[in-house]
Amino acid sequence: MSKKPVLVWDLPVRVFHWTLATAVLGSFVTVKLGLMEWHGRIGGCVLALLLFRLLWGVLGSTTARFSQFVPTPARLRSYLQGKTQSPEIGHSPLGALSVMALIGAFFLQALMGLATTDDIAYDGPLVRSLPDEWVERAGSLHDALEPVLIGLVVLHLVAILVYLRRGKNLVRPMVTGHTDALHDSTPSRVQDGWTQRLAALGLLGLSAAPVVYLFAR
Repeated sequence: MSKKPVLVWDLPVRVFHWTLATAVLGSFVTVKLGLMEWHGRIGGCVLALLLFRLLWGVLGSTTARFSQFVPTPARLRSYLQGKTQSPEIGHSPLGALSVMALIGAFFLQALMGLATTDDIAYDGPLVRSLPDEWVERAGSLHDALEPVLIGLVVLHLVAILVYLRRGKNLVRPMVTGHTDALHDSTPSRVQDGWTQRLAALGLLGLSAAPVVYLFAR
């Protein structure tokens, strides 16, 4: 059966993915080293990136949109029962749930970080604006989410390895943007021209503006 390269991820999605992965790793390393100022700054970058991804999930190209890959209960049930297969391009239903869990958990973690203090050298930008009770709860949730996030990341990496053993490389498309479709007739429908890239830059600026404002006050 013939295969052909098909565009599956646009450049904004790919840049977001690897920038977020780098920022998350940096956030983990800095907190373990006690570099709280840098931890807070990187957390702000994570929040801006996630705000961008939420906007791009509505306004981005086909495979980036939540409406395209978030499964309905019926679609998920059909997939789990083996009645439908994974799409040749884009996320499988389980993959989509994994992505949404990661985005949601990291978004909540970054938000809680804005109101977290270590009571020594670092206060999040919202600490002085919120009641002490809220700050305490935000800090507790921020700490409690760390093992959850580590678990989600590990599951994500395990899934990549499982698919790789089955002959499907999920990393390469996130680098090159292309995957090998099984049928010559498989459409891409992914828009990745300069118009989309300029729009993504504008949305990134819009996403970063409130975060920069919070940290600059």
